[in-house]
Amino acid sequence: MIPIPILYEDKDIVIVNKKAGLAVQGGAEITHSLDNILQEQLGYKVFPVHRLDKDTAGILVVAKSSKAAAYWSSLLVSDCVSKEYIALCVGSLSERSVGMIAEQIHHRGRIQNATTHYRVEQTAAVDLNGVETRISMIRLELETGRMHQIRIHLAQRKCPIIADDKYGDFKVNKMLRQVFGIRKLLLASVSLSVPISGKVHVFTIPYPPHMEEAIKMIFG
Repeated sequence: MIPIPILYEDKDIVIVNKKAGLAVQGGAEITHSLDNILQEQLGYKVFPVHRLDKDTAGILVVAKSSKAAAYWSSLLVSDCVSKEYIALCVGSLSERSVGMIAEQIHHRGRIQNATTHYRVEQTAAVDLNGVETRISMIRLELETGRMHQIRIHLAQRKCPIIADDKYGDFKVNKMLRQVFGIRKLLLASVSLSVPISGKVHVFTIPYPPHMEEAIKMIFG
């Protein structure tokens, strides 16, 4: 088993870089999960503090005790923490390069308020079997942390994430697989700013390999 990269560790938490396709927690029909792999890697049980979708790569915090998990779960939804994501999307948000999406999310019978801030990093037009299609690379910051928030908000704005098999544009996703071989969700948590022991620490990671490859193919 390939070890999970560790970005930071202290007596309470471990901050790791999760690869795409790895579930955070084990369950029915899940044979490999981040918590089980980390437990074997570190030699003690870990407690996930927050979640990333199985297909979302990037920075994740886990705790070394249930008490630490409760504290960090509250901290990560507070205003003193900043979480940034990068997404490659089909379409464009608007003529504005910076903006905010504040639309309710309907998920599993619940209606929740949600706010996502965005900045368009770059756009490009690609030829997909004779059809010109605009692709956008977008940096996003969560103000709220609802399940699938970024994926839902971008789909609501008709700018779904590439290879999103739940909220995406299935026709375009199929063409992107054919032309570029893109199969993995192009969304990653790339930056976390959080206070530790009275000092703000900023953790960043490079784009995951599958996203780096897609960026080079699409944007050059």
